Amino acid sequence: MEHDETGCQNPERPILCINNCGFFGSLATMNMCSKCHKDHILKQEQAKLVASSIDNAVNGAGSSSSNELIASGNVNIAVASAEREAIGAQASDDLGMNIGIKGKEKEGPNRCSACKKRVGLTGFNCRCGNLFCAAHRYSDKHNCTYDYHTEARDAIAKSNPVVKAEKLDKI
Repeated sequence: MEHDETGCQNPERPILCINNCGFFGSLATMNMCSKCHKDHILKQEQAKLVASSIDNAVNGAGSSSSNELIASGNVNIAVASAEREAIGAQASDDLGMNIGIKGKEKEGPNRCSACKKRVGLTGFNCRCGNLFCAAHRYSDKHNCTYDYHTEARDAIAKSNPVVKAEKLDKI
């Protein structure tokens, strides 16, 4: 009686996924379980991207042939191999960029800014932006230019805003 009022009806029996994965499907997901439906949608999107990228590479602009290919659901093996080649070329370009960046990052050994002693991995970064050894890590030992007092005042002012109570009317 309640189902008739809301318009909701339960199916007579559960529907198994059409991919025979063992889970239950629903009409909202084309009789597929949620995982198979999600995979199906991802495959469709990838097919659209591949078809449009190949069409753009061949013709220079989109055409109706890519839409026909997607609508039929058939993707040629050549399309998949072209996609792999494109991904490989992109990966090699990215790798080349990363190698160039890493080459610039490497500098000489890390040294203390005060005494020029090698510190390696045990160096201490100060807020003034320099690297120091264990002996010069404190701000009073290396004539630090960073203003700790101003930072502390700003932090206290930010964490404790001024609170003013409203005036009460006396009776």
